[in-house]
Amino acid sequence: MAEKTEKRDAAEKFVELANKRVTRAIKDLRLVGNLANRRAYKYDEADAKKIIRALQKEVDVLKARFRGDDGDDDSIFSL
Repeated sequence: MAEKTEKRDAAEKFVELANKRVTRAIKDLRLVGNLANRRAYKYDEADAKKIIRALQKEVDVLKARFRGDDGDDDSIFSL
C-alpha cells in the first residue's frame, strides 16, 4: 500500500512541477521572442540563428531525456 501512495505522490509532484516549470519556460520563450522586435533592438541574422540553435538544442536534449536517452548537457549560451 505504501508503494501505491509513493507512486501517487510522485505523480502528483510531477504534475505540480511540470505545470509550474512549463508555464515559466513558455513565458521565458515569449520574452526571448520579444528580442525579435527590430524597432527596439539591433541584431544581425547570425545572432538570431545562434539563439534559435541554442534553444532548439535544449529542446532536443529535453526530448532525449523523456525518451530515456542520456541527453544531459550543461552548455551555457553566449552570443
